[in-house]
Amino acid sequence: MSYIETIDPELAEGEVKEMYQRQAAHFGFLPNYARVFCHRPEVMKCWAALIATIRRPMEPRRYELVTLAAARALGNTYCSLAHAKVLSGLLGMEETQAMVAGKVGPLSEAERAMMTFAAKVACRAQEIGVEDIEALRAHGFADDEIFDIVAVVAGRAFFTRILDGLGAEADAAFRELPPGLVEPLSVGRPIALDEAQP
Repeated sequence: MSYIETIDPELAEGEVKEMYQRQAAHFGFLPNYARVFCHRPEVMKCWAALIATIRRPMEPRRYELVTLAAARALGNTYCSLAHAKVLSGLLGMEETQAMVAGKVGPLSEAERAMMTFAAKVACRAQEIGVEDIEALRAHGFADDEIFDIVAVVAGRAFFTRILDGLGAEADAAFRELPPGLVEPLSVGRPIALDEAQP
């Protein structure tokens, strides 16, 4: 599940116990990613506050598209699947699978440009040039919106590097998603075989 020892839920106390309870209440189980933050629950709290602030000005569809593009480019299976699942609630499962497969239909030209830009920022930010920014402006993105896109990618990079650096695997529950999502979005670590036992 991860390369570091984590605190079992029944032994958790204080901030760790509270963090575990919040995560389990939201998902119906304790996700693997929460466990790797057990040694520094304050970091999880700060990251959650930061990403909430970053996403606040963005409509959910845009936030999820940017996040998926970044997670996929960063090679993180966990976040790719998690945010594709959220997108399926916004776009519909068939359209989400079509989008993941690279079909044009579900997305506008501006959204495709945005996702391409997000993927480039995720892996090759040093190569971003004025032409990349101008291309987004040509699609109607204002400078504050461009900032938001970059900030979402940067926040996702922080989170995915913690998960992958510590060996956290995507929860086994993601195996229930359609193959049209699981196969193309298994871009890094494998999905866990079983839910972690407390």
